[in-house]
Amino acid sequence: MIIDISDIGSIFSQIGSLFVAGLILLFILSMAVRIVPEYRRLVLFRLGRLVGSRGPGIVFIVPVIDRAVTVDLRILTLDVPVQEVITKDNVAIKVNAVVYFRVLEPAKSVVEVENYVIATSQLAQTTLRSVVGSVELDEVLSSREKINQELQKIIDERTDPWGIKVSAVEVKELELPEEMKRAMARQAEAERERRAKIISAEGELQAATKLSEAARQMETSPVTLQLRYLQTIREISGDRNTTTFFPVPMDLLKPFMDKLTAKKESE
Repeated sequence: MIIDISDIGSIFSQIGSLFVAGLILLFILSMAVRIVPEYRRLVLFRLGRLVGSRGPGIVFIVPVIDRAVTVDLRILTLDVPVQEVITKDNVAIKVNAVVYFRVLEPAKSVVEVENYVIATSQLAQTTLRSVVGSVELDEVLSSREKINQELQKIIDERTDPWGIKVSAVEVKELELPEEMKRAMARQAEAERERRAKIISAEGELQAATKLSEAARQMETSPVTLQLRYLQTIREISGDRNTTTFFPVPMDLLKPFMDKLTAKKESE
């Protein structure tokens, strides 16, 4: 059997053409088939018109005609840079925050805003300055949770047309001027001294009240006074001192006291 060389060349050329065609077909299929994870969506545009969002799973697109934009649905963490704010009582402070948000409507996040991450960041900065600047310093320090809720509410309302859901906003750090720190330290010290004096005064008042009750009880019952007298002598004698006490019953002194009192009244 005689094989013509020209026939061999044509066979190889056909194989080469089939191989190239296969590569082109694989390339087209790779462009036409997308595997979308659970946490992502494809926003599909056909000839410039919005078709909708696709995924998760296998998504088929038409090469050249369709354009797909990938959108992540996971919660994103956005650090708001430090902002210099003047509070309502004219105190200059520095404050920053962190924003937690996610995409709920992928099509809106692509169509309604150019870059939803940058837009949310800028909105968070301006809202942070506005909210903190509308309250006094004491409220910023004591009502941080209230400020966080107000920030979350305002930012969430303004990002809702973009298909963005803001789940939380937290004020991270608050930097005060040095003179304000010293003033607050002096204020805290004065407050502690005031509380200590109040507690001491209340203790003295309670002690005086109890002593008055004891004096009235002793006045109505002389035996109580005598027992207290003996108890005092016992306490003193237990200190190992050289002083000697001779208890004298009050009944022995009562006639002399009555006589002295009568003499003063007669004069």
